[in-house]
Amino acid sequence: MASIKDIFNPRAEKDEDFFDAIKKILGFKPKNITIYEEAFTHRSMNETNSQGKRQNYERMEFLGDAMLSAVIASHLYREVPSGDEGYLTKMRSKVVSREHLNELGRDLNLISLLRTSIPTEQFGGNIHGNVFEALVGAIYLDRGFKFCEKFIHKRVIKPYVDIERLEGKVISYKSLFIEWCQKNKRVFKFIVYDDTGADELKHFAVKLLLDNDVVAKARATSKKKAEERAAKRAFYKLQSKIEGDLS
Repeated sequence: MASIKDIFNPRAEKDEDFFDAIKKILGFKPKNITIYEEAFTHRSMNETNSQGKRQNYERMEFLGDAMLSAVIASHLYREVPSGDEGYLTKMRSKVVSREHLNELGRDLNLISLLRTSIPTEQFGGNIHGNVFEALVGAIYLDRGFKFCEKFIHKRVIKPYVDIERLEGKVISYKSLFIEWCQKNKRVFKFIVYDDTGADELKHFAVKLLLDNDVVAKARATSKKKAEERAAKRAFYKLQSKIEGDLS
């Protein structure tokens, strides 16, 4: 029960709201809420601990990435006994792809809990996946591997890991398009240039040429994303031909 002091303390109420939000996401009670507070702190806050070390989610993001890979690898190893190393590696990459992790972070609306001095609308899409990985790392530090595994099974494996669907999932349309071009001796070129649009964030535009003809155009907040988006559009434009040649 809250004390009289807490009733008139907005910080205490905010801390309680954060605890409740984390508990709802996890499906179990966190033991040490300060670990999760660090997992939801962006480096722009410039916070340090008593030893003067920076306090933000980046180290936990690294740890969470390792935990996700381990649990997903274990699951695939058990579920696909016929899969060789190359197959299992490719399947794991599809589950823990940046695109998929960003989707998981968005589904849980993790960015709403992020402490940052930068307006969240200025972040790129990867912030969602970064915070999701940090959350996984925080669970491991707070409750150990078993709870971490339980969370990954509940939030990642059960709703999203369908072996047959994953087998048909494309990780990189750019790699697939390049592979097709090389196999068929087709000449391609990505032409990237600064986009002069009115967006707050800088954008890049790209033209994808196939045998000197523009086959797709795209724009995004980075050159890499713009190229991938253009390659995806080119893939769907030439899907039957590409899939036939690469099958």
